[in-house]
Amino acid sequence: QVQLVESGGGLVQAGGSLTLSCAASGSIYNINPMGWYRRAPGKEREVVARFIGTGLTNYADSVKGRFTISRDIAKRTMYLQMNSLKPEDTAVYYCNIDRFGAIAWGKGTLVTVSS
Repeated sequence: QVQLVESGGGLVQAGGSLTLSCAASGSIYNINPMGWYRRAPGKEREVVARFIGTGLTNYADSVKGRFTISRDIAKRTMYLQMNSLKPEDTAVYYCNIDRFGAIAWGKGTLVTVSS
């Protein structure tokens, strides 16, 4: 089973940017659904952005135009570029993959946006 490790979280001021990375321990493929999720304090986990098929993505309305998901198959890594960050983006961010029916989650990376 592939394992995922997130990195890149930290403390940033509102309006700033961060790039999260999700490194996979094994091969990933363009047809594998992959995505970023987050859980804010006191809230349920929600989808942020995801690949839903080869070349197809969708984003939560709250991040459209600010966040960009991408992945490098050769590097076995997925990214989340986050711009114009807001305090309400504060959360633990998780990556996820459905690798031919085998679901894997990372342990998360904390993003804190100060006002």
